[in-house]
This record gives sequence, C-alpha cells and structure tokens, in this order.
Amino acid sequence: MSKKIWIVLQQRDGKIHKMAWEAVRAGQILAAEVGGTAEAVLLGSGLEEAASEVGQCSLAAVHVADDANLAEYTPGRFVRTLEAAINAAQPAYVLFPHTYQTVDFLGRLAQSLDAALVPEVVAFETVDGSVEWQRPILGGKMFAKVRAKGSGPVLVSLQSGAYSADEVEKGSAPIESLNLDYADMAADREILGVEEAAGGEVDLSQAPVIVSVGRGLGDEEKMPIMQDLADALGAELGASRPVIDSGWLPRDRQIGSSGQTVTPKLYVAAGISGAIQHLVGMKGSQVIVAINKDASAPIFNVADYGIVGDLHEVVPAVTAALKEASGD
Repeated sequence: MSKKIWIVLQQRDGKIHKMAWEAVRAGQILAAEVGGTAEAVLLGSGLEEAASEVGQCSLAAVHVADDANLAEYTPGRFVRTLEAAINAAQPAYVLFPHTYQTVDFLGRLAQSLDAALVPEVVAFETVDGSVEWQRPILGGKMFAKVRAKGSGPVLVSLQSGAYSADEVEKGSAPIESLNLDYADMAADREILGVEEAAGGEVDLSQAPVIVSVGRGLGDEEKMPIMQDLADALGAELGASRPVIDSGWLPRDRQIGSSGQTVTPKLYVAAGISGAIQHLVGMKGSQVIVAINKDASAPIFNVADYGIVGDLHEVVPAVTAALKEASGD
C-alpha cells in the first residue's frame, strides 16, 4: 500500500469546518513523518470556492466529490462515496476531524472497508517504522498508545485542539474531480431539517477568548466578578462540571470530557483545580492563564502563566487593570 494520506474535510454550505483545518495540519505532519503525501478530500455540492481555499494549502492534491446527490449530508451517500474513492486510490491513512458528523458515519465506513479505526487521536509518532497513535480512554483519565493491525487503510479521527489550524503550511495544490457514479449511492435517510443544538447560545468551540470558572469561586453570588472579567476581555464565560452541576451556569457552558472541547487563543481558568476531565477539553488552548490559591493544583502543569492567589482578590484586580488600560 502507498504512503498516501487522505484528509477528509467537513464543510457546510461551502464553509470549511474549523476542525477540518486542524486535520489538514495533522495530515501534513503525518506525511512528513512517514515520507508520504498529504491529499485533501471534499464532499458536497457547489464546492468551487471551498476547493479553491483548500488548494492554497501545501498538499499534493485536493480531490473533490461535487454532485447534487451530496448537497445534503446523509451517512449512506457519504459512506458509499468514500468507500468507492478509497478503494480506488488505496491511501494508507485517512484522517477525519472528530466531529458529530464524522462520529455518525465513520464506524460504518470502517466496517464497509474492513479497515482499522482509531478514534479521538490527540497525538502520534513513528516507532520502529509503525505509526503509534495516542488517544484518551476511561473518560480522559488515561491515554492509550495503539497501533493499527491489518494491511488495509487506517481511519483516524482527530480530537479538537490536537493540532493547530494556525500552523497549516500554505502552498498550491491541484484540484481534481473524483470520477464516481453518484446516482447509485442511495441516501438511506430523509433529511427533514437541520437545527442548531443550542439555538441562540454561543458555540464555545468558536470563541477566541474564554474565561472559565470552577468550584473555587465558592458560590453563585460571586459569579458577577467572573462576568466582569469576561466582559473586560471580550470573552465568553465557561465552567468546569461542578459549577454546571450546581446550576450556576447552563449546561452548554461546560468545558471538559462531558462538555465542550475548546481551543481559544486565550483561556483563563479561575478556581479550577485541573482534573483530567476538564483538561482534555481545554488543553489545546494557545495560551492558558491559571488563577488558583493552591500552588500544587494540576492546572498549573498545563498553564503558560500562573497566578497563585485568592481569585476573589486577583480577578477584580485584573479586571480593574484591564479597564484602566483600555480607558474604561
């Protein structure tokens, strides 16, 4: 089998999903590791602009499955399209962003290809000529290192934040059409409509700055000081699970293994000890600032900057300094 690496990118209405760019970066790194080539794959309809955008990356090719039958996502059509394309091209590895859509069809695709599947990968390296993948287990409490068995393609989904979209290498890639018979690819589902999971609420995975609060805050009445800091930074407010379970913030503000995975440019963690369940949801942040009165708190192990002190004193002081600096 070749050392060709395919990166299947998720898009909607021609807009590339943020995590798809992270997968592109992972594919570029993997290609360098194994001495192969990285190629992108797009599925949908009316993909000229999206393909052109992806073509500005350092890739060997951008393969496009552009057909009216693929205008709406259905697992049946996506599985059949990818199965036919992968069988024809025989890539060694096929990377996907670990999104809700990918989870919906990836297991079925692996079964149809009789391929190895390694989900939620956070890192990889070559060991003795084989790729060793790292992924969380036991709810993120531990990490396992695994190698895929068999001679077929290896399907891999990449956890959000594992690789940086900002580090994608630019270049120029040729755009090529996948010549497939889309007419015979049954939808197997009727799409009745698409709704946002939390209509009207912010998607924390897209927030560039997040201020996150933990049980160290003490009680809900102190929440305004955290909101003031978030406002001063132009940030969204997030929280660890104890805060959500206490009802201080709505469930869609939870960050961690049982909440959202975020990768902001700046993540401020106040009163959060740093349990592994929370760390897996935010450790991909570009800059992490931790505020905690316990100098031995695990959160400091992943923080770029740490402030050891009482958040009830530190947070208002930081907020005041930010307002003074901005002239407010």
